[in-house]
Amino acid sequence: MQNFTELERIDPERRGSNERIKDYKEIYEIFKTNDASTQAERCIQCGDPYCHNKCPLHNYIPFWLKATANIDKKLAFNLSNESNPFPEITGRICPVDRLCEGDCTLNQDGFGAITIGSIETFISENGFKHGLKPVFPGVSSDKRVAVIGSGPSSMSVATYILRAGIGVDMYEKASRPGGLLTYGIPNFKLNKKVVQRRYEWLKDAGLNLILNCEVGKDISFSEISKRCNGIFIGIGAQKPKKANIINEQSSGTLRALDFLINIQKKLFHESYDEKYDVKDKSVVVIGGGDTAMDCVRTAIREGAKSVKCLYRRDRANMPGSKKEIKNAYDEGTQFIFNVTPKEIILNSDKKVIAVGMKKTMLTEKDSTGRQKVEVIKGSDFRIDTDIVIFSLGFEHEIPSFLAENGIEVNKYGGVIVDEHYETSKKGIFAGGDCQRGADLVVTAANDGKEAAHFIIKSLKRQEKII
Repeated sequence: MQNFTELERIDPERRGSNERIKDYKEIYEIFKTNDASTQAERCIQCGDPYCHNKCPLHNYIPFWLKATANIDKKLAFNLSNESNPFPEITGRICPVDRLCEGDCTLNQDGFGAITIGSIETFISENGFKHGLKPVFPGVSSDKRVAVIGSGPSSMSVATYILRAGIGVDMYEKASRPGGLLTYGIPNFKLNKKVVQRRYEWLKDAGLNLILNCEVGKDISFSEISKRCNGIFIGIGAQKPKKANIINEQSSGTLRALDFLINIQKKLFHESYDEKYDVKDKSVVVIGGGDTAMDCVRTAIREGAKSVKCLYRRDRANMPGSKKEIKNAYDEGTQFIFNVTPKEIILNSDKKVIAVGMKKTMLTEKDSTGRQKVEVIKGSDFRIDTDIVIFSLGFEHEIPSFLAENGIEVNKYGGVIVDEHYETSKKGIFAGGDCQRGADLVVTAANDGKEAAHFIIKSLKRQEKII
């Protein structure tokens, strides 16, 4: 260990941009054993590891790095999977530059952070290749927990409840499980076989997965309550925020998640809305987060004639992870910074032909320490385009079954929970984006893990909590 003075940081191999834009295969290779071991040897084994503290799941990062350096694949696998319900997923998609790697001591000292995310992915994939897999005891309890939704928080809560030997019934309105992981994150970042593999293990462990079943529509909330001893709500937050500009709802304007979901359905050979086809069209994406990067990179793979990303701040202030922004650049996205949309310009047939824009400038910092955006007067201009995709973030959708069953929400529509993740209705818990607002997969995973702890504790008191 501590070989950081002799060994430089090396990232996994990336497929060339000209090759990878032709398909949806993952663009990063998995580390080979010697490469993962060598990179792990760079860790200085901090007494107070910032990487562990910055990780929402508080993964045992220094410990599994040491095991990887020693080529102890079983120990590394067990440590990684103990604190994380799906490390091979978070290793692929976490914005590590803002989390573990961003707080790595070597990153702060200028040596280059340990490649934590890539090693995390290697540990699981290498373990799977050698026959290792998550261990579950089997369902031994007469209690059952219902989980509504199958996204990151729901997959996490199901994992830890099943580890306790308690059965889980999971209700998902889509035809495949995984929520955002399956339909919202493109294949070039996360192969869907990776998600499906986790769900196969959960089903083997005792998960009863009910697909094409929307709670409040295909089955009532009260019916679910009768069948179980506790309920976890993990329905996410997928309602797109509006730009509130002229002609925003016109034909040719799309919402980011709707675009990504429909393209994924197309790749699954499922029924999808053809208005999301962008082949041979000029595409503008408005926004600067990871979802915006997913959209521009997807549009390129779908054969768009040109792809532009418009963002109201500069590159340094983009909220997206650095590697995703770089990948978008490399794949041919044109970025235009310090601009904000004013209106969607239509032709006589009410079709989009351009976006009316204004230039912006950054001014003093606000209470969060981020610079404010000010529109420059008289700076109007237009960008010609056929398609506009808005990627401005997400809000809560509030299903009717919440109010009908006494489950309170806050003024933003988020489900209100206490320090135990329990809602205003006893025995009903919630976590992930539906509770905290749109956030990271890893924070949703931690919500599920923490909620599972309190659900299990309640059930072990041998009282029916519904």
